[in-house]
Amino acid sequence: MLPGSAHEDFPEGHTHRQIMKKLFEADFFPLASGTDSPQPDPVSGSVDKGKRRILIVDDDANSTHLVKILLERSGPYLVLEENDAANVDQTAHNFKPDVILLDIVMPKIDGGELATQIEADRELHDTPIIFLTALVTHGEAKNGLQIQGRPLVAKPISIPVLIDAIEKHLPARAAC
Repeated sequence: MLPGSAHEDFPEGHTHRQIMKKLFEADFFPLASGTDSPQPDPVSGSVDKGKRRILIVDDDANSTHLVKILLERSGPYLVLEENDAANVDQTAHNFKPDVILLDIVMPKIDGGELATQIEADRELHDTPIIFLTALVTHGEAKNGLQIQGRPLVAKPISIPVLIDAIEKHLPARAAC
């Protein structure tokens, strides 16, 4: 690595994902005072009760990570990424999401098949699913187009549009 290069702050062995996370957090999303403490483990359940749990499933790890960062910085969300469709069942059972964001085109199993499996699961069948797809235009998505009777958000994802869809489809909270 050349002295003075932009990458000299990152030790060798860091993945592109780790570098991108550090850049986004440092440059674009500075942490507020007091929030630099370790974040709770999303699977263990030790989280703030006010946060809604979102599982995002997409084979593109860079996309899921960026959406995770943006959602967690934009609202009361705890987002867990799953980049392997084969692991979604176990991940969803452990995480118990309030909503699932599901890519349609994935290599091992497509999102439609995965949604059918989730719907057939007794523990997960009531979990709202929002499809994420590049197969439709933003205009088609905005006009209410659905796939398998489920809402969708067109890619590239607009975070305000995604948040609107999430809020619209989150289950109502029980009164305390």
